[in-house]
Amino acid sequence: MDVKIEQSWKNVLASEFEKDYFKKLTDFVRGEYLSGKTIYPEPKNIFNAFNLCPLHHVKVVIIGQDPYHEPGQAHGLCFSVQSGVDLPPSLINIYKEIEQDIGHKSITNGDLTDWAKQGVLLLNSTLTVAAHVAASHSGHGWETFTDAVIKAVNENCKNVVYMLWGSFAQEKAKMVNAAENLILQSPHPSPLSAYRGFFGNRHFSKANTYLIEHGKQPINW
Repeated sequence: MDVKIEQSWKNVLASEFEKDYFKKLTDFVRGEYLSGKTIYPEPKNIFNAFNLCPLHHVKVVIIGQDPYHEPGQAHGLCFSVQSGVDLPPSLINIYKEIEQDIGHKSITNGDLTDWAKQGVLLLNSTLTVAAHVAASHSGHGWETFTDAVIKAVNENCKNVVYMLWGSFAQEKAKMVNAAENLILQSPHPSPLSAYRGFFGNRHFSKANTYLIEHGKQPINW
């Protein structure tokens, strides 16, 4: 199956694209786009996280649940929205923690493309969603695929920082070799949970300290 995804990812995920679950997933997603429903993100942006951050560039992995489901938001990077769109509450809280942690304001728009280009894999567990219906494409195979992505990073990259916010993301920790990577866990940045430990987690400075200690360029958050 010819999946349009950056070549280094294509190489390590080739076997996934041939599995029955992925073929069924492809049929489901294609059918959703062709049905007349509004589906996010645009098809060209489904694999945006991979295309902006090749496998050998991965230094940090941040895991979200599924894409934003309102107009103009989703563009294939978790927690990120397209420039000019109002900042979602979770992203506002991420920016607040960066300012408290590192001491400078982060970018003022919601587009995290620059992070991705620096080596931050902004991975949603589910890569597509129907408009206005959160988690509408969960349970169709995306989770199996993104589990394979985490395993591929774990097998091919060392000294990677995994930022796992909330119980959903923390499920992925079992696929990561904790001895060769840094796993940072805290509550989710959602307004419902940010005050229970996301604020003050200092994940952004901890990540940069770890990267520097292992001879890597820190991220300009």
